[in-house]
Amino acid sequence: MSGYIIAHVQVTDPVQYEEYKKWSTDAMQAHGAEVCVRGGQVERLEGDWAPERLVLLKFPSFEAAKAFHASPEYGRARAAREGAAVMRMVAVEGVG
Repeated sequence: MSGYIIAHVQVTDPVQYEEYKKWSTDAMQAHGAEVCVRGGQVERLEGDWAPERLVLLKFPSFEAAKAFHASPEYGRARAAREGAAVMRMVAVEGVG
């Protein structure tokens, strides 16, 4: 069963955030993530949720998604992101 990471990102320092994007891209490639959404236009359709930036990554399994987040590669990205963004992230089990 596939696994996903869904992230809502509030960027506070766009220049520093570019460094995070570089390291997170390396981590995604190292862990076989399929990038489904990474930034791009967001339009609210219902409710009061208005995220600035969304990211959706697909992994072969729920365990693989969690392993990506716990990896040393992504740890470097997290360290680079400190002070550059507020991150809300969840791992979600897919349906097939």
